[in-house]
Amino acid sequence: MAVIVVANPKGGVGKSTLSTNVAGYLASLGHGVALGDADVQQSSHLWLSLRPAAARAISAWDVGPELVGKPPKAAHYAVLDTPAGLHGKRLKEVMKQSDKIIVPLQPSIFDMYATRAFLDELAQNRHAMNAQIGIVGMRVDERTIAAEKLHEFVSSLGLPVLGFLRDTQNYIHLAAGGLSVFDVSPSRVERDLEQWAPICKWLAT
Repeated sequence: MAVIVVANPKGGVGKSTLSTNVAGYLASLGHGVALGDADVQQSSHLWLSLRPAAARAISAWDVGPELVGKPPKAAHYAVLDTPAGLHGKRLKEVMKQSDKIIVPLQPSIFDMYATRAFLDELAQNRHAMNAQIGIVGMRVDERTIAAEKLHEFVSSLGLPVLGFLRDTQNYIHLAAGGLSVFDVSPSRVERDLEQWAPICKWLAT
């Protein structure tokens, strides 16, 4: 089993959007997928409760308020949506199980500085050092100066940049029905699937 952790201690960076769509992608391939939600807001758990019976099944990974339990044994992949303020003991518990870590990042100076500190903390964590780490830009409008600054920032990190996802209502509308961009007709989300292609490739390696 591979455990994919979506983490950034900064709130509102798109962790739940990324987590649910990663789970949706892996499920679309026919894999057994479990989705855990360690965030107090329980956005990913809500998404899972809204998922229609006709969609590819994704099971719930029970995550306690303090410690992260083992994911369901039947799952081939487990995806964990983590809370804001993930540091210290809680971070260590999460990192113990991680095979891949995806760090979402928005084109905001506050998010970039918070993420830099988080990546420095990961570099000191012996469990995280054994995991693959990748960066995903969230809600990126390529026409803006903010996007240009984000590109400059991620190029300085020395970590793989998996892709940049645009700010679109598609994610909001699909989430309301417990769906991901991988659960609907490709023609409806063609541009989004193009942006997801390098992320999916990384997930498969």
